[in-house]
Amino acid sequence: MTIDSPPQLARKLGPFSAAMIVMGGIIGVGIFKNPYVVASRVHTTPLILGCWLLGGVVAMAGAFVYAELAARRPQLVGGQYAYLRDAYHPIAGFLYGWALLLVIQTGGMAAVSIVFAQYFLELVHLPVSSSLVAVITLLLLTIINCLGVKAGATVQNVLMVIKILAILGLVLCALVFVGMPRFSLSPALDRPASLGVIAVLAAGMGPVMFSYGGWHTASFVAAEMRDPKRDLARGVVLGVLGVVVLYLAVNIVCVGALGAQGLSEASAPASAVMRLALGERGARLIAVGIAISTLGFLSQSMLTAPRVYFAMADDKLFFKQVARIDPRTQAPVVAIVVQGMLAAVIALSGKFEQILDYVVSVDFIAYGLTAACLFVFRRRDQRNAYASDYRVPGHPFTTLFFTLICWSVVAGTIYSHPENTVIGLGIVLAGVPIYFFWNWWRREG
Repeated sequence: MTIDSPPQLARKLGPFSAAMIVMGGIIGVGIFKNPYVVASRVHTTPLILGCWLLGGVVAMAGAFVYAELAARRPQLVGGQYAYLRDAYHPIAGFLYGWALLLVIQTGGMAAVSIVFAQYFLELVHLPVSSSLVAVITLLLLTIINCLGVKAGATVQNVLMVIKILAILGLVLCALVFVGMPRFSLSPALDRPASLGVIAVLAAGMGPVMFSYGGWHTASFVAAEMRDPKRDLARGVVLGVLGVVVLYLAVNIVCVGALGAQGLSEASAPASAVMRLALGERGARLIAVGIAISTLGFLSQSMLTAPRVYFAMADDKLFFKQVARIDPRTQAPVVAIVVQGMLAAVIALSGKFEQILDYVVSVDFIAYGLTAACLFVFRRRDQRNAYASDYRVPGHPFTTLFFTLICWSVVAGTIYSHPENTVIGLGIVLAGVPIYFFWNWWRREG
C-alpha cells in the first residue's frame, strides 16, 4: 500500500477463523432451549431426532451452496449482500442490507444481549438491570472489533472454542453420570398417519431451522480472508458439519436422559440434564456455558454484519462515512459503531422480542433468493473468466431442495403469523423509496 492509496480491509483471517465464524453464527442459545420446543410439538423420539437430522441435512445443503458462491465470487465484500446485488439487481442487495441493519441483525443482537445479561446477573448477583449489562456488553464488543479484524476474530475464536467445550461437557456429563441413552424408536407416531402428521412435523422443523441458521454471515468477511476462495468454502462446510454433529449429540443425550415426554416438559433441557448429572452445581456450570454461548454469538455478529453496511456505503447506497476504513486498524470502524449503537438502543427499548417476530420470513426469503443466485452465476460464468474448482454435490437437485425448504418455512410463517409477516415485509418494502433516494443522491453528488 503506497502512502497516497486509501486504506483497505486487512486480509488476516485463515481457515480456522472461517470455521469458527461459521459455527459462531449458528450456535447461540437455541440449542440449549429448542430441544424442548421441538419435543413439545412432535412428541415421539423418532420424530424429535428426525427433525434435528433433517435440519442438519438442510443446513449442509445450504452450506454446499454458500461454499460454491464463495468460491465463485471470493473477492466480494459483504457476501450475501453482494451475491444478491450482482445476481439480480442492486436493489435486491440494498433491501437485504436494509433489513439486516434495521431488524434482522440488530434485533437479534439486542435480544441475545439481554439473554446474556440475564444469565450473567443470575451468576454474579449484581444489583443492576439486565438492559444496562446488555448495553455495556455490546459497547465493549464494538470497541474490540474497532481494533481490527484480527482482534475481533481472536475474541470470537476463543469464545467459540469455549462454547464447543461447554456443549461437549454437557454431552459427556450426561453419558458418564446419567448413563448411555436408552430409548425406543417405536412408536414413530403418536397418532394415525395423516396430513396432520405432516403439519406437526412442519411445526417441529420451525425451531430446528432457526437453530441451524446463521452460517451465511461468514460470507460477510470474505474480503478479509487470506484465501477466500479456499478458506471460506472449506470453513462453511466444516463449520456446518461440526454444528450438525454437536446438535445431534445434544438431542440424543437429552432424549436419553429425560425421555421424549420429560424433554417436552423441560423448558430448560440443558439445565435439567446437568442437574441430573451433577445436581445444582451442574445447572450452574451449564448456565456459565449458555452465557458464554450468547456472548460468542454477539461477538460473531459484531465481527461480520458491519461489512454489509460498509459494502452498501462503498456502493454509494448508504452514508459515505460508513465506508471509512481506519488507517491504523484497517477496520470499517463507522459501520461497526453504527451496528453496536443501534443494537444497544433496541436493547434499551425493550421492544426487540416483537421486532424479532417480524423478520423470520424476511430472513428465509433471503436464504432462498441467495441459493438461487447459484443458477444465475453458473450461467454467466460459462461466458466469462470466473471459474470455481468447488461444485455443489448433486446440483441442481440439492440447490433446489434447499431453496424450496427455505420458502416452505416462509409459507409456514405467513400461515402461522400473518400479521407479523406483513409488518416484516412492510419494513423491507419501506427500503424501496430509500434506495431510489440514494440513487438520486449519488447522481446529484
